[in-house]
Amino acid sequence: MPTIMDESTTHDSLANHGLLPGLAALQDGNTGCADICIAVLDGPVDTSHPCFAGARLQLLDTLATGASGSGRASQHGTHVASIIFGQPGSPVTGLAPHCRGLILPIFADRADGALTQCTQLDLARAITQAVEHGAHIINVSGGELSDSGAADGLLQKAIQLCHERNVLLIAAAGNDGCDCLHIPASIEYTLVVGALDRQGAPMPNSNWGAAYRARGIMAPGTDILGAAPAGRVRLSSGTSFATPIVSAIAALLLCRQHQHGDRPDPRGVCSALLQSATRCNTNGELDCRRLLTGTLNVPGATQLLLKGKIEMSDDTVIEASPANADTSAQAHPLSIPMLETPSLANLAGPSGATRQGIAASGIDASDCGCGGGSAKGPTLVYALGNLGVDFGSEARRDSFVQAMPSDRNNPSDPQQLIEFLRAKPYFRQSLTWTVNLDATPIYAVVPVGPYADLTYELLFEAYVGTIDGLVVMNSFPGIISGAARLMSGQVVPVIQPAIRGMFSWNVPQLIDSLMAVQDSLDINSSNTGARLENFLNRIYYDFRNLGVTGMDRALNFSATNAMQAAEMLAKTTGMQLDTIVVQQSPVCRPGSECYDIIMTFFNPENLQVANTVARFAVDVSDVIPVSVGAVRYWSQR
Repeated sequence: MPTIMDESTTHDSLANHGLLPGLAALQDGNTGCADICIAVLDGPVDTSHPCFAGARLQLLDTLATGASGSGRASQHGTHVASIIFGQPGSPVTGLAPHCRGLILPIFADRADGALTQCTQLDLARAITQAVEHGAHIINVSGGELSDSGAADGLLQKAIQLCHERNVLLIAAAGNDGCDCLHIPASIEYTLVVGALDRQGAPMPNSNWGAAYRARGIMAPGTDILGAAPAGRVRLSSGTSFATPIVSAIAALLLCRQHQHGDRPDPRGVCSALLQSATRCNTNGELDCRRLLTGTLNVPGATQLLLKGKIEMSDDTVIEASPANADTSAQAHPLSIPMLETPSLANLAGPSGATRQGIAASGIDASDCGCGGGSAKGPTLVYALGNLGVDFGSEARRDSFVQAMPSDRNNPSDPQQLIEFLRAKPYFRQSLTWTVNLDATPIYAVVPVGPYADLTYELLFEAYVGTIDGLVVMNSFPGIISGAARLMSGQVVPVIQPAIRGMFSWNVPQLIDSLMAVQDSLDINSSNTGARLENFLNRIYYDFRNLGVTGMDRALNFSATNAMQAAEMLAKTTGMQLDTIVVQQSPVCRPGSECYDIIMTFFNPENLQVANTVARFAVDVSDVIPVSVGAVRYWSQR
C-alpha cells in the first residue's frame, strides 16, 4: 500500500532520488509559466489541498461526474496533479507549479472505493476537449492492456489531432511487468513513459514492447511523493507517477523556449527528450529492451532544444537502446513494497497482475496496481450518425411495456414501438434518443425550448425512416449540455439540438435533388445513385468523427449540404470522390472561424485524365455552419 504521511510535513518528491541531474539548472528562474498549459486526464483532483493554493488550475466538465472523495480515482488524480502543480512551500512542491493546468476527470470513484472505467471513446472526447482548450501537453497516467495495441478509430483520430495541432500526448507504459502494450501509449505520436527504481533500473512491473522502443523514455517512478485527499501526502510507485514527471519537464522546456523568445514547440521538445535520452549500457546486466529508448536526460534535452540541434522531421527515427542477446537478466528489486492493487471488475489489465490473457474493456489508472486559461463558451457540435432509442433504465422500459397494448407490448421491437409512438406522441419525450456510429451511441439528443415538440416530431420521423431503410444518416447541430446514462450504464454527452440544422439523409430524395441539378446543367449521368452512395459512404466511414472540433464540424456540414454536394457531383460526372482535405482558411470574416474543404475527384475508367478539384469555405463560428462564397473548380494532375 502507499505510504501515508502526516499532512504537516513538507517534502521534495525527487530530492531523495538523485536521478534527475540538471533539474535544478532547468528550474533556475523557471518553475513554469502561465503561457504553457498542461492537461491532466485522470481521476478527480482535490483542489482544496494546501499544495494547490495559488495554482492556476481550471476544472473542465467531463463525463466522469462526481466530486473528489477518498476513493482510488481521487487519490490517483490528486497525486498525479500535485507532482506537476504543487506550489512552493506547500506540503508537496511540484516540478512546474507556475504552469497553467486543465483538470479533466476521466475516472470517477465508485461507492466501493474503486474507480469507474474509462472507455476509449471517453478518452478520445477528453483528449479532444483538452486540445480545444489550449493544452500544450496532455498527461494520461493510465491505459488499457491490449494484445495488438490497436485503438478505436475515434481515439486514433483524437491523437492524430494532437499531432496536427502540435500538442504532446504523454502516456504511461503500464505496470504489468511484461512485453505488452497499453492504449493510448501504443498509438503513434504518443510519448511513452516507463518507471525506474531507486537505483535507476527499470521497475520490475514497468512494461516494455517494440512499439515503445523508438518513443519511450524512463523516469523515476519509485516512492514519488504527492498529495492525497483531505490534506494528506503519500509516497506511491508506478508508471503513473513517472509520467507527470516527464510532463512537467516537457513543460519547463517549453517555458525555457518561451523565455528565449522562441515559439513553444511541443513536438520539438518530444524530439529533444528522445534524442538526448541516455541509452542502455549493454553490459549484460540488464535487458535493455526494458529501458525503452533510454533514460530521461534533463541537461541533454535542454541543450539540444536551446541550441537548435533537433531533427524536426515528422519521419525522424530515434535510435533505441540496443536489445541484449541475453534477455534473462532481471532489473534490480524494489526497495519498497509495491502498491496493492484491488480487483477491478470490467477494467483492463490491473497493474501488478500476472498477464494471463487480455480481455480489455476500459482505460485503467497506471499506478502499481493511472485557474488559468480563458473560459470558453458552450461547446458546439455538429454530429453525424444513425438515430437510435434507449430507455435509460429498466423501470422506464417497463413503463412502456405497461402502457402498450397487451398484444403488442414489446418496446424493443422497433415496429411495435413506432406504432405506439405514433398513437401516443407524448411518450416520445420519455425516450432517450441517441446518435450512433454503427452500434455505438456517442450522444443523446434532448430537445429544449419552445420548439421541443417539433424537434421530437423530427426525431420520430427520422427514426421511422431509419427503421424503414430510407434514412442512412442524420445531422445534429447544437451545443453540449450535460450527460445522460443509458441502460447499458454507458454515459454519453447530451446535445441540445438546433432544429434548423437537423436533416436526414434520405437517399431517394437526394438522388432526385442531384438529378434536378444535372437537368438544370444539361448533364446526363447513368450512375447517379452509385456515385451518391459512394460519396455518402466515404464521408461516414472514412471521415467519421465526434463533430466537436472546427475542422470536423466543417467537414460534417459540407457532407450534409445536399444542394452543394449535388452540384459538385453533377459537375464531376463520370468521376468518383478520391480525397477530402480540411484546412484552416487563411482568409475569414472578422470574428469567424473558417475552414477550406478541398475535394478531389478522379476518373476510375481513365486514370490519365486530370483530376477535378472542388474547393469551398465553411464558417463554423455559429452553431449552424454556413458556406462562404461559391465552390471553385480546377483540373489537377
